[in-house]
Amino acid sequence: MTTIATICARGGSKGLPGKNILPFAGLPLITHSIRFALQHPAISAVYVSTDDEAIAAVSREAGAVVPYLRPTELARDDAPKLPVIEHLVTHLEAQGQIIGRIVDLQPTSPLRAPVDLDGCLARADAPDAPGLVLTVFDSGFNPYFNLVEQLPDGLVSISKGGGLAVRQSAPAVWALNGSIYVWRRAVLAHAARHGLWSVPVAAHAMPAARSVDIDTADDFALAEWHHARQQAHAQP
Repeated sequence: MTTIATICARGGSKGLPGKNILPFAGLPLITHSIRFALQHPAISAVYVSTDDEAIAAVSREAGAVVPYLRPTELARDDAPKLPVIEHLVTHLEAQGQIIGRIVDLQPTSPLRAPVDLDGCLARADAPDAPGLVLTVFDSGFNPYFNLVEQLPDGLVSISKGGGLAVRQSAPAVWALNGSIYVWRRAVLAHAARHGLWSVPVAAHAMPAARSVDIDTADDFALAEWHHARQQAHAQP
């Protein structure tokens, strides 16, 4: 089964302008995701969907293929991501490619490790595998214990259940980190039309330290700190 990697990166960013190509640990941010994918033996090629010439140039220099600049209707702030991936995969198939699986990597998640993708692929290859495996982490917040929501009268109440005295009694919950999505081709096509939660989904848990999603300058600084710490620990 041919497995490709896709990376979707718009040029506009309100939280941190130009974030996808800002220098992160000596390289443009998106380059970390491109190199990660190119170095994994399961991935045959890396394709970037962008509306931005600068991102396209950086991506090509890093070894990714940028087959076109994304159409305007798919580059708006409110454009959902799944139709963007489906548009890219359909374009590649129209050129004769046969694609069985898509690994979508978020360019603002530079801290993922090969073991994270290995875990996703192992779950995706299991006999009872669903059509999508995505990555999650333990955020420390739980709707049964310490998440509240506002009521119509303006007061707040615990989001789920009656409220528990200790967190250990609460059902396990996870936060999406957006880092890795592993799609079967047919399932991606369905989800692009009907939404992500219209298909069966399994999760692979990542540590919180590798789950930082960069959206603001504070996120960027936190991710750099984690990256430096991880590099220091990796030294012999």
